[in-house]
Amino acid sequence: MDLLDELRTLITRHARGQRDEAVRLADGVKVTRREEPTEPSAGMTEPSVAVVGSGVKRTVLNGVPYEYRAGQYLVFSLDLPVFGEALKASHDEPFTVFSMRLDPAEIAPLLLETPARPPEFGGLAISDATPEILDPVVRLLRIADRADDLRVLGPGIRREILWRLLTGEQGAFVRQIGLADGMLAHVSRAIGWIRRHHSEPLLVADLAELAGMSPSAFHRHFRAATSMTPIQFQKQIRMQEARVLLKTRTATVAEVGYRVGYTSASQFSREYLKAFGVSPGAERNSLRD
Repeated sequence: MDLLDELRTLITRHARGQRDEAVRLADGVKVTRREEPTEPSAGMTEPSVAVVGSGVKRTVLNGVPYEYRAGQYLVFSLDLPVFGEALKASHDEPFTVFSMRLDPAEIAPLLLETPARPPEFGGLAISDATPEILDPVVRLLRIADRADDLRVLGPGIRREILWRLLTGEQGAFVRQIGLADGMLAHVSRAIGWIRRHHSEPLLVADLAELAGMSPSAFHRHFRAATSMTPIQFQKQIRMQEARVLLKTRTATVAEVGYRVGYTSASQFSREYLKAFGVSPGAERNSLRD
């Protein structure tokens, strides 16, 4: 059995019959198995790596689609609002994926051991998974259901996965996550503020000050990292939050719009229609049904 086949087999084993929900195996480590294609769904990423064992998935960031399939891995460097859907998944050939959070505090010490090179600035990247990356991922999954092995051996294997990422094709991309004073860290602070205060008015100058940059430099670096302007980013966060509220609350469309930061119900409806292709009223009814 080659490494990719074993990866798919181990993910299926650990999924324990959960066909649609991710299964947490350890802190920051989870696996997912889906047996049928899914509709696009909105969500927030975190700095993480996802290695696909089988099937195909599409992630859409600011209208740009990125597809990744069996034998490939995707790296997210930031918290980003995205849409995701499983494109190829069936009972005989499910979509299976391993994912692991990328903790800057775990990456930072390894930077001292890697050759100095400028980091690449961006929000996501896709590459083919080499045997050097697949091997520690498979070994981590082999011990994931043995608590003592996972406790003692797991940290070393996770460190090896990070090392393989740093020394692999996306090493310069992963490197930026571990730089405590890098541009990505400054942009991340601004993203955190937007997520916590998405319903409040946004002033780029204030965010630039929070990030420790001039407004022009901040705008340039924010867009390079997220593919969006700060205003566009805030709008996507508002739309995702509105969708959750429409599904879970009894509030009117106007009340939902107000809760996420819109004083005009008509503007909220127009932007919701543009974001999701359906009016918020129709969305509320379909989601509840």
